[in-house]
Amino acid sequence: MDELRELFRHMLDEDLIQIVLSNTRDPGRGTKVKVRPVLLKGQILFQETLYRENKVFHSNHTGEEMQERLLEAMKNCFRQAQVNHKAKDATVLVSKKGKAAIKYKNHRDGGTQTEKTADLSHNRSKQYILQEGQPVDFLVELGVQLLDGRVIRAKYDKFRQINRYLEFIRDVLDRLPSGRRIRIVDFGCGKSYLTFAMYYYLHRLQGRDIQVTGLDLKADVIEHCSRLAEKLHYEGLEFLVGDISSYCGADSVDMVVSLHACDRATDYALEKAVKWGASVIMAVPCCQHELNRQMQCEMLQPMLRYGVIRERMAALVTDALRADLLEEKGYDTQILEFIEMEHTPKNLMIRAVKRTGMRPRTGVFDTQNQMAADRMMAFLQVNPTLKELL
Repeated sequence: MDELRELFRHMLDEDLIQIVLSNTRDPGRGTKVKVRPVLLKGQILFQETLYRENKVFHSNHTGEEMQERLLEAMKNCFRQAQVNHKAKDATVLVSKKGKAAIKYKNHRDGGTQTEKTADLSHNRSKQYILQEGQPVDFLVELGVQLLDGRVIRAKYDKFRQINRYLEFIRDVLDRLPSGRRIRIVDFGCGKSYLTFAMYYYLHRLQGRDIQVTGLDLKADVIEHCSRLAEKLHYEGLEFLVGDISSYCGADSVDMVVSLHACDRATDYALEKAVKWGASVIMAVPCCQHELNRQMQCEMLQPMLRYGVIRERMAALVTDALRADLLEEKGYDTQILEFIEMEHTPKNLMIRAVKRTGMRPRTGVFDTQNQMAADRMMAFLQVNPTLKELL
């Protein structure tokens, strides 16, 4: 089996197309196995698909693990293996005495074999706006990509988050004004991964004329972002030190972004957006402490007495009321999952788009909604900041 081990060791890389094990000696264990490479969080793994009776089982393994699994399967269960690789193919036949015979076939066209290549996507369908393997200047500077466009493994979640954010912007692109400069304010921009991404997507990829202001309280962070914007020649992108609640640097704004602004800072950002009549609002709230402190309800006391449950309930109630208040002010509002819960519990985005005519809706339905929200606030004995601000 040494030659077979060497075969699998050389073939198990990102240029593998697939390995198929067949001709089983033990149908109860499995009738067929397929193996292909997948890219998960920036790491090349190998997905094993085991067919047993009428069921299919999936599992992912490192190259070393997969090598041992294939050797064991060929030794104890399967008599044949077909290996398809970008460089060459191999057919393996195992005799009843356990001796493996391997036949190789090199590709004369230098490895393209009718342009067949390994698909490394986990679900074979995801197409990002910013593609791995295509270097983007701000991603390289911020340490997400290498110079050749490869995503650094430790930053793969950030890479996915950036692309997810751009998808949210793409969905409302037609609601932003055309034919003039688009004014955008990003409250609480922090290290500004997403601020740079927004600028790059709207200006470089979509060709829009934009003016973006990133605002944050941390002077050192703002200084770093300003230097980077200047280095990349991102004209129309500025960073300022300032507080959301007291910001008065614009008379009108088309799009307001607030990502992970803590507690009531999100409310001040939403208030500014509404009073500016912003066409688009995108907020990912964080640390909703205000209602956590206020909530009092005897009927729900069995839930509220547990800190974790109280905290999560307060966060959900806070964001639901924020969405309702935006609806009252003339916005079509959604609450969307920003990124998977496994990465952060602060994963909900409030996305609001100003309704046509720039006028709040009126009518029985809206009055009933408002009354229902008021009853819930009375039931929980809460008075959110955004309600007072608006």
